[in-house]
Amino acid sequence: MTALTCTLLAGFTTPMRIDTTVGSMLWLLPLVVAIAVVYKATKVRQIEVRAFARETGLLIGSILVFIAVAALILYGVAWFVTEQIPAMAGGPAF
Repeated sequence: MTALTCTLLAGFTTPMRIDTTVGSMLWLLPLVVAIAVVYKATKVRQIEVRAFARETGLLIGSILVFIAVAALILYGVAWFVTEQIPAMAGGPAF
C-alpha cells in the first residue's frame, strides 16, 4: 500500500469530533435538504417545479421539526436522569 492509501484508510478508523456549537449544528441543514430532495425525486413520477419545491419544503420542515422535538425529549430525559432522580435518592448524580 502507498502512504496516501494508508493515510486515507487511517482517517476512517478514528472517530470524527463533532461539536454541539451553533456552527456545527448548521451543517444539519444541507444534509436535511439533500435527503429531502433525493427522497422526493425518487418518489414522484414526473417532476413539476412548483409541486416538487412545495413538497420538498414541507418534507424539510417536517424533518427539522421532528429533530427539534426529539432533541427536546432527549434533553428532558437527560435532565430528569441526571438532576431529578439523584435528588429524589438523596445523593449526587455521578
